Amino acid sequence: MADSTPLLSDSESDKPPEPKRPPRSLDETIERCIGGFGWLQIFQAILVSLAWVFDAQQTFISVFTDAEPSWHCADESVCSSFSNICQLPKGSWSWDWPAHTSIISEWGHQCSTSFITGLPASSFFMGCLVGGLVLATLADSTLGRKNMLLFSCLTMSLSSIFTVFSPNIWIYSALRFMNGFGRATVGTCALVLSTELVGKRWRGQVGVIGFFCFTLGFLSLPVMAYVNRSSSWRTLYLWISVPTILYCILVHFLIPESPRWLFVKGRKEEAVTTLKGLAQTASALTMSFSNVLIEQESLDDNVDIYSSIRILLNKRWAAHRLTAVMVTGFGIGMVYYGMPLGLGNLSVNLYLGVTLNALSELPASLITFFLIGKINRKDSILGFTILSGVCSVLCVVMGRVWPSLQIAMELISFFSACTAFNMTLIYTLELFPTCVRNSALSMVRQALVFGGVFSPLLVAAGRKNNLISFGVFGMAIGICGLPLIGLPETKGGVICDTMDEEEHRQTEKGSAAIPTLA
Repeated sequence: MADSTPLLSDSESDKPPEPKRPPRSLDETIERCIGGFGWLQIFQAILVSLAWVFDAQQTFISVFTDAEPSWHCADESVCSSFSNICQLPKGSWSWDWPAHTSIISEWGHQCSTSFITGLPASSFFMGCLVGGLVLATLADSTLGRKNMLLFSCLTMSLSSIFTVFSPNIWIYSALRFMNGFGRATVGTCALVLSTELVGKRWRGQVGVIGFFCFTLGFLSLPVMAYVNRSSSWRTLYLWISVPTILYCILVHFLIPESPRWLFVKGRKEEAVTTLKGLAQTASALTMSFSNVLIEQESLDDNVDIYSSIRILLNKRWAAHRLTAVMVTGFGIGMVYYGMPLGLGNLSVNLYLGVTLNALSELPASLITFFLIGKINRKDSILGFTILSGVCSVLCVVMGRVWPSLQIAMELISFFSACTAFNMTLIYTLELFPTCVRNSALSMVRQALVFGGVFSPLLVAAGRKNNLISFGVFGMAIGICGLPLIGLPETKGGVICDTMDEEEHRQTEKGSAAIPTLA
């Protein structure tokens, strides 16, 4: 007779199945494999972040190469009563420096329209926009972080070298467009790659290294320009382009691909090899990496070249986040790129003004570095955007009432915009999962650059009335920071790797920032 005892008791059969344990996140895997922040990671983070040096130099070089040089009267009897050289006969005036120090004096565009003289700078920013749209998702889809960084740096440096041989302003503008096209993703790739090589504890600090490097690049420009003040503007381009090629060689041989991206794309063996190379302790080296392969499920969302953008837009919560940070980025970019360009409208020496602006980025980076683990991202961005807006408007007021304080207001406004810039990039890194992180960050950088496109136009229009330039800057950055109010705070949060993981985490937290995860 068969045993009538059931295989499972009623009490056991009535028990609900235990929920499946979610797979170990990449943060846990990386922490388990590489432990703390070792010397190898420090070296690689700094080397990757050096790309920001060349990014800054390419961004602000036009402040010197495209500037209109000072001039003096050669015939006092003719030009003593004139302040516009376009109203003077040829030969009655001359440049203070050799004509080849600027494109304006070399090609005789001192009397050209503002469209012609501003075309190279506008072309650069337009190149950044197009490059960001074309290249933004390649780092998430096919090329990866490292290869995208190499491609961008090489394109930027080679176009800069070709710029040296420009025969006229039209070819020069076309090459500046190509330069901006290549430069578009340098900062984002460097930031994402450096932060994805470490665990969450050091994520913010490693990201700030790039900001320090950008400050170093910005600060090096007035030094190089002053040393070469009597040399051709072409020499300055050589000074910033040749080191970039040498940098690309170092990155190719010394920097690994992001293990997070490799895991997401299903290339687990390569990811484990990278983690072995980054392992800092003997226990990490002897751990069973094969177990990690088994435990870590494939995270590839089958992302093709542009599907990451579609994923961001199809998810309501992701589209909401992306729109909010892009609007904020637009206002920050208008001030960040516009303030240095507008220094010529203030009563301050150009070399001194650019140097002070570059130096103001240093405390901005220091504040971000030391306080990134202690302060809320969203509240900080809101505070600094409002402070920047108020000081930008006060820059106009002080210029009329107390001119000596005008440069002080300008520096505070630029400093606040720099800090908000840094915090926005780190905040964006933490808002989006690995599968779309580089694309989201690239879109935010696009918004920053788009704000920069309008800056030269406002600066040109504000030469007679600073309210048109600095006044608009202040209102733009102050208002554009407000959309962040509806977003979640990311301080101390875990970096997610897929959209589903992010939705699951927000559902568990019951985040009020995401009413529906459609």
